[in-house]
Parts: sequence; C-alpha cells; structure tokens
Amino acid sequence: MNPGGEYEDTLLVARREEVASDVVALTLRHPAGRDLPAWEPGAHLDLVLDAGPTRQYSLCGDPADRASWRIAVLRAPAGRGGSARVHDTLTEGSTVRVRGPRNHFALRPAARYLFIAGGIGITPLLPMTAAAEAAGADWRLLYGGRTRASMAFADELASAHGDKVRLVPQDEEGLLDLAPYLTAPAGPGTLVYCCGPEPLLQAAEEACRDWPEGSLRTERFQPRTDEAGRESGSRAFELVLTRSGLTLTVEPERSVLRTVEAAGVPVLYSCEEGTCGTCETDVVEGEVDHHDSVLTDEERASGETMMICVSRCRGPRLVLDL
Repeated sequence: MNPGGEYEDTLLVARREEVASDVVALTLRHPAGRDLPAWEPGAHLDLVLDAGPTRQYSLCGDPADRASWRIAVLRAPAGRGGSARVHDTLTEGSTVRVRGPRNHFALRPAARYLFIAGGIGITPLLPMTAAAEAAGADWRLLYGGRTRASMAFADELASAHGDKVRLVPQDEEGLLDLAPYLTAPAGPGTLVYCCGPEPLLQAAEEACRDWPEGSLRTERFQPRTDEAGRESGSRAFELVLTRSGLTLTVEPERSVLRTVEAAGVPVLYSCEEGTCGTCETDVVEGEVDHHDSVLTDEERASGETMMICVSRCRGPRLVLDL
C-alpha cells in the first residue's frame, strides 16, 4: 500500500500483443502469482514508469480474472512520452510499477445502454459491454476510428456480438455520426457511456443536452476544452488540514496540491490536469470551485470531494481531510 492507501506493487508483463496499428495490449501478473485487487468495468490503472511520467490506462480484461490485468496502450507521437516508453521498453518478462485501480467511470445498472467509443477510448467500454451482455441488458456499441486497422479489438467485438456493434472506420465511412442515435432517449432507463477524443465527447454532450440528467457519462484523456484556458486563481484562501493539524494559505496562482506538498504532507497525484482522479480528496468544509474533468455534475454539487491539483475554494476557507 502507498501513503494514499491504494494498492501499489511491481508486476510482470506476462504477455504482449499487437492488437491494432500502434496499439499494444499488455497482460500484467504478480511475479509471485498472487491475486490482484478486484476491479469493476470503467476502472483504470496507473503505470509508474521509471524516470518518466505516471500514466493512466483503462483496464480492459475480465474483472473475474484475479490473476491478471490487461491494458491497451496507443502510441501517441504528440504525447508526453508515456506511451512511447510503454511501447519501446515494456516487453514480455519486463516489470513495471503499478498503482490502483480506481474508478470514476463506473457502470451503473440500467435496462439499456448505448456505448460510444472513439479510437483507444474503446478500452474502458470492453468490460462494460461484457457486463451488459451478462446482465441481459439491451445494448449497442458505436465504435469509430481512423482506419479499420487502427481500431483495437474491433474484430473481437464484431465476431462476439454481431449487429450490436457498429464499426465506423473514418477512411471508409467518414466521422461517426451520433445524431441518429442520440436525437432522443432510446426508451426509459437508457444510459450512454462515451470515451474518446474531445470532439467526440463534446458531440455526445451536445446531442444529450435534452436527455434526463445523468443519462450521459464520459471519460476524458485530456482536460475539458472549456477549462483549458482558465486562470488558476487570483485570490488567496485559508486551507485547514484536519488530520495533519495544519492551517496553510493557498496563494494566488498556486494549487492546493502544491501548497500541501510544500508543507510536507504526503499526497498521491499524477496528471496535475484534473483528469486522472489520483488526487481526489475528501472535503470537510468549504465551497469548492471545481475545475476537474472527472466528477459528474451531481458529484460536484455534493461538494464531498475535490481534485486538489486543479480545483480551488470559492470562499475564504477550505477544510480537507488530509
């Protein structure tokens, strides 16, 4: 366990597969054959890369398999080096430090589901489709990608589920058109789960604008576009850490995370963009100014937790369980 109480260990790369162009799937096992922590569809895992960035990857295997975890990683030339390190250095027999899993994209019970994936966004949806099938739910998957060869697990999905899966390679059919599927709710109790690039997520949010609140769940790999240009804060506020017995001042343009870290209080974090959920912290008192891309509107309104890497306080005082 690490300071945040999460599972953290070094695992073995037991299998490596090329599952699409520039996409590699890794099966991870404990070197001593121990069971790994349980997880549910939507969960992701941190890879703590040596002398490099910590990156999050969705678990896309079978939750019932406690002996192994599977992730799939797209090589992103425009990224910050994490995916390149995975592709270039993690081979069968390699070891890698992992942390988690954690889940901010959990599959809720429903009678009907519409799953929408763009590119590598298919990974968290794979175990969701399996869970929906096992539950006897009515479900469909829309899966778009640049080319058929770039779409990981496409053949696996199509052969297993037939016409429940709609594959849309962009070079053959153009961009994935959501309008025919999202113009109106597909019956009561329908939930929509969407993961992929930002334009796809924004299109889904716009199409579901008149759906019942909470019908759409999204998972982002990057901060929301409407948050990217925000100022980090122009007003100082008091920060009280109950477990540490400290009262600090969060200065303008300085994050809560950096303030806590400078005071010597251990806290887990990773992306520092409000997308991974690693630094989620319980709020004891105070009104949070949320700027993350993880929490739902309902979770933000509850004010129970916050991502201290990007979110701040609307008032003069914030009390955290740290």
